[in-house]
Amino acid sequence: MLTRVILDFGSARMRATTVAIDDPGPLERFLPESGPCSAFIRRGEGFVALGEVARFETDRLEAADVWWDEISGQIDHDTEMLGEHGTGPIAVGTFTFDPDRSEERSVLTVPEVIIGRRAGLTWMTKLGASRRDASLPSPGEAVRAPRGVTANGGSMADQVWTDIVGAAVNMIRQGEVHKVVLARDLIARAEDPFDLRHLLRRLMAAYPMTWTYLVDGMIGATPELLVRREGGLVTSRVLAGTVWSDDDAADPLRLATRLAGSPKDVSEHEFAVESVAEALAPYCHAMNVPEAPSVLKLPNVMHLATDITGVVDGDASALMLAAALHPSAAVCGTPTHLALDIIAELESLDRGRYAGPVGWVDMAGDGEWAIALRGGHVRPETPDEIQLFAGAGIVADSSPESELAETGAKFVPMLQALGLEGS
Repeated sequence: MLTRVILDFGSARMRATTVAIDDPGPLERFLPESGPCSAFIRRGEGFVALGEVARFETDRLEAADVWWDEISGQIDHDTEMLGEHGTGPIAVGTFTFDPDRSEERSVLTVPEVIIGRRAGLTWMTKLGASRRDASLPSPGEAVRAPRGVTANGGSMADQVWTDIVGAAVNMIRQGEVHKVVLARDLIARAEDPFDLRHLLRRLMAAYPMTWTYLVDGMIGATPELLVRREGGLVTSRVLAGTVWSDDDAADPLRLATRLAGSPKDVSEHEFAVESVAEALAPYCHAMNVPEAPSVLKLPNVMHLATDITGVVDGDASALMLAAALHPSAAVCGTPTHLALDIIAELESLDRGRYAGPVGWVDMAGDGEWAIALRGGHVRPETPDEIQLFAGAGIVADSSPESELAETGAKFVPMLQALGLEGS
């Protein structure tokens, strides 16, 4: 079922204006405390978006791609930045992990105002009635830190979750499936509704190398880029295989060597790389898949990482490419259809938009879609509650206790942002 909501401009077409602006400083300072807004920022580059001129709720990425193609065809765009990647009107979205087994809906919106920065350029795009006003919006209200935050467990006790991991390991060893990614959740509550801008700022400060996102109640700092399309070039960053240490003085080189030499982690990573390469291949006439992964170091964990690149063959948009890639083995397992069935059977958790694509697409079809990891979801009906998620890839050599500890390490960014874990 599809739900479409479009605000009425009084005509069949929309107008948009994009102008170059002086660097406005931190983009996040323009976010309001309430009302529709979003952000997608890495190392100070990206955008914040305010307001909403159109909204599409759906079960399928493919449907959202068709809708955006229709909407963008109705926009008359005047721009001072012709040909600059990612400038102008965009659609921003967050999609469910498994629409067939979720009560959540996927959402794609068209913002009214976009303020962006990339490669030394800064710009502002306005759609609708405000397009003639070239002034920047006023900064948002003062940011509030949450009060009285407590973590109250999740859908499953630790022992229940490790038992589920054990069951998945048995299935894998019996040859039913090669890899399954299992997730668990935590619920945190505060005395007042969360100000998501506070969490966003803390994540940006602590994890600048990640893609920090705030879209329709989804917030987090993900290290995994599902797909970027820029002109004819496409990139996907695959992460699978993790190492961490509870000792802040641990030698990073020793940890990286341990990760790169771990048969379990290397096997898990190979499954993920193969799934992405196979999904991208029909859309590219040239691809580069590195033979061996690198090690990506984040403040609290390290991952095996492979950046797959290609040249797009045809006009598939970033959103259509995301639809082709999701879900990859990095967040689901392999073979995909079997892993999805096992997740549904064992996990007893509605992931919603966790581990689904989150990002943006522009009128030319360029864009960036990350995977919604290291984050949580605040829903409108419970603004003082946030559901956090973390997952781990299970293969034949997995230890349930080790996988539990891995998910604990992956909760750390959000727990830090909430003030529940040492920064």
